[in-house]
Amino acid sequence: MQDKLIIAGKTIENRLFVGTGKFSNKAVVKDVLEAIKASVVTVALRRVDLDSKDENILDFIPKECLIMANTSGARNAEEAVRIARLAKACGCGNWIKIEVIPDSKYLLPDNLETLKATEILVKEGFVVLPYMMPDLVMARKLVLAGAAAVMPLGSPIGSNRGLRTEEIVRIMIKEIKVPVIVDAGLGFPSDAARCMEMGCSAVLVNTAIASAIDPVIIARAFNDAVIAGRSAFLYAEKRSFSVSSDGARASSPLTGFLDN
Repeated sequence: MQDKLIIAGKTIENRLFVGTGKFSNKAVVKDVLEAIKASVVTVALRRVDLDSKDENILDFIPKECLIMANTSGARNAEEAVRIARLAKACGCGNWIKIEVIPDSKYLLPDNLETLKATEILVKEGFVVLPYMMPDLVMARKLVLAGAAAVMPLGSPIGSNRGLRTEEIVRIMIKEIKVPVIVDAGLGFPSDAARCMEMGCSAVLVNTAIASAIDPVIIARAFNDAVIAGRSAFLYAEKRSFSVSSDGARASSPLTGFLDN
């Protein structure tokens, strides 16, 4: 059975997207990406310095990975657009994850400014994946603006609190015709599996992997969880058992007891 994730005409082999922030060193980033054969990796522009004599993060990203720059640090649409243009000029390509976050305490995205940035960048030929507060109405507007996917948060960035926005994300998966990719807050592989079981097209994980004692082991665990969750989603309708029941069903026949 073929099951492909295609975004902007590109086939994505691995549905676990990985962020590059918070790692103890750049070499670990490379180890993680190679261990799971990552397809998409996000990079903040401030971590890219082609003129620096020090090691550049781009040097540690396998060539087969698609780089998706993010506009981390942008507080409004104007700043997000400027960062996206700079990222493209630095060689990061035209895939961009829009992050517009004016709130420094909870780091929650501004959906309206995100929409404005999306409208501008899509017209300039960018493949735009906006990070957003889960909201069906806004998701529809982002799709109409040309977003290639939408990326609702699971819980606040770096919180590791898991999928706290499940009901709204479920609605978005059902109603939105582009990939829904949960981004932010997933703390455990089980969180990623849950997202995929619901029908998410992919998940993006950074903090939970980067801050782990052994990032490679945890990255593999997340990768396995994504695969398992996706398989469960694909075959959910084919299962022969009922999800809920008033009673119990024995897995072995209740016959043949010694006194019968």
